[in-house]
This record gives sequence, structure tokens and C-alpha cells, in this order.
Amino acid sequence: MTGAAGALRLGTAEEAGLDPEALAELAPSLGAFLDGPEPSFAGFVVLAARDGVIAAHEAGGYAVRFGVRDGAVVELPEAERVPMAPDTVFDLASLSKVFTALVVVRLAERGEVGLDAPISRWLPGFPDMTVRSLLTHTGGWPADIALEGHPDAAARLAAVGAEPPESAPGAAYRYSDLGLIALGALVERAAGAPLDALVAELVTGPLGLSDTGYRPSGALRARCAATEYQPWSGRGMLRGEVHDEKAHYLGGVAGHAGIFSTARDLATLAQAVLDGGVLGGVRVLGAGWVAEMLRQQNAGLGPEAARGLGWQLDQPALMGDLASPTAFGHGGFTGTALVADPATGVLLVVLTNRVHPRRDRGTDGAFRRAPAAVLARALRAGP
Repeated sequence: MTGAAGALRLGTAEEAGLDPEALAELAPSLGAFLDGPEPSFAGFVVLAARDGVIAAHEAGGYAVRFGVRDGAVVELPEAERVPMAPDTVFDLASLSKVFTALVVVRLAERGEVGLDAPISRWLPGFPDMTVRSLLTHTGGWPADIALEGHPDAAARLAAVGAEPPESAPGAAYRYSDLGLIALGALVERAAGAPLDALVAELVTGPLGLSDTGYRPSGALRARCAATEYQPWSGRGMLRGEVHDEKAHYLGGVAGHAGIFSTARDLATLAQAVLDGGVLGGVRVLGAGWVAEMLRQQNAGLGPEAARGLGWQLDQPALMGDLASPTAFGHGGFTGTALVADPATGVLLVVLTNRVHPRRDRGTDGAFRRAPAAVLARALRAGP
């Protein structure tokens, strides 16, 4: 396949079928979280689109607001801060999981991975779980384990495989980083290539996402928003280096976290899914496979368990007023979120540096729902 761009275009709220007066509150809804001595985040980028028309793409606050002096976090003088820009690059945290899911589904489409095959086919010694169960977080693994005590990446992966499940596969929904770490290793075995190369070959390359990938360097790294001060991991104030500790100990490339991206690139990804796997006239994933990714896979396990293959479905805690039976999306611990809905054609990208300078700042949910409420009003009041 060849890459293609131009699936999204800049336009007006009216062209997107959105009410301009209502949509004008999009950036202010996030700007309210910048106030006070303990802001929820240092800065944000927000993008809203409908039917392929970007109606708003705005930034506020700072990509870097805090620094370290003599081992202590300090607020930087205005002249030393880095303003947020619409093309600022963000650490996506768990929003990276959808890229791994897309790689898995692309390999399934090519016949190289079976969704209902046991993961032990590629990862000998791992528990009796299927590929599908890991994509839907029903494999039974716990949410998290510590990996820093192991000597190298191979030992850390082995520790994941040795972790006993807490429930039988398919019996319960347990959101787990371990499943996506395992899938990242699985696709490497199945395709004979590193995960970062597979993401580039199968996802970011075909979609033309030039600002998206693992371990940013050079000019891309210079555009990154800062995240957390992490002296306990032997690192300082992080900027352009993965925030997630497990991904860090796995070398910065992992199936559950580690990807950096921009609002525009994420909107392009969402638009390709909304369009049934087609971008700019080029098919990047079969329509049937897109439908399977967006199909509720966890029926009967409760509303919080609503999942497609990699995607969260109809989750008000993430999506706010944009939640619906057809809405899909995902969030990330660093303060990121993507929501889209084929029924209305809308998509919303919210990117913040919530963990800058530390992870206990602000809330992890209200700031995502505030712009969603604005976009929902603009949709209802649209021409």
C-alpha cells in the first residue's frame, strides 16, 4: 500500500454542520482547567471535526511550564516556558494501545495472526489466553506488575508471561497493560519485525502520520510536551521520553504505551476508522475488519466492559456527552483522549500534559468530558 494524506481538511463550523457559537466554547472549556496554583494540566491541544472537516484546532497553556532546580520542581519564569502549539507532540500513554490493536488486526487480515488462536502459539509458556481476549481485556491478567527488578527486556517479558491470571479467560473484564505488552511481543514473533517497525509499516505509514511513533528524536522531540519529574526512575523532567515506567523498562517500545503523536495525526487515524478503513481513496484496512474492531466484544460483562478490538465503546467516563452505542475511543494516563462516532461523523481529540510536573495534579476525567459536552451541544444546535 502507499500512504495518502488529505482525508481531513480545515474548514468552518458551518461546513462541518456544527453550531459556531456553541463550538466557540471548545478551547475555553479546557482553559478553565489551567487556572489556580494547582492547575489540572500545564497546557492542551483540542481538535474537533465532523464529516472530514476540521472545525476547531486550538492550543492553550504551556508544553513546558515547570523545571527542576537543585532537585526540586519549580515553576519556570515566563521567558523559559514553552508555549503549547497546535502541532505539539504528546506522549499518548495507553492511547498507544489502539496502534497495537491495529497492527494485530492488520496481521489477522493478512492471515499471519488468528484472533481466536492461543497466544502460546507465538509466546511459548504464556497462559492459555487468546489474542482476542487480550484485545478485549478479558484474558484475566491483573492491571499492572513491576518490571524494574528484572535485568533485561527478555526477563521482563518472561515476568509478564509468568504472571498468573486472576480470572479465567473470557470470564471477566480486567483492564490490563500486561495483555497489550504480550501482544506487542506476539506481533514481533508473528511478523519477524520489531513492534515500532510494524506500527510504521502497517499504521502510520499508510495513514501518512509523519508525527507519530515511538522514541521521538531531533525536531520531533523538540516539539514534545513535558510530562513528569521522575527521579525514582533515574530520570529527570521527562520530555520526549516515555512516561510509563513499564514501557521505559522495555526500552521505550511496548504494546501498551510509548507512542507519541499530535492532534492532527490522531484525527486522521480516527477519520480513517470512521470511513471504514479508507483514507484519501486508499484502503488501509478492510471494511469488515473495521466493523469487527468496533463491534461490542464483551456483551454480558457490564457497561464498563464495553470493548471492541482495542477500542473502548460507549464510555461516558471518557466520552461524556459524546457517549453513544456507536461511539469509540480511548484515553491515556498522561491526559490524552480520542473519541469518534460513525453515527454522527464527529471526532474529538483532547491532548494535555496532565502529569506535568507530577501525576497527582488535577483530575483524569473531568477535563475530557468538558470539551465533549461542548461538541455535543454544537452538534445538536448545528445547521
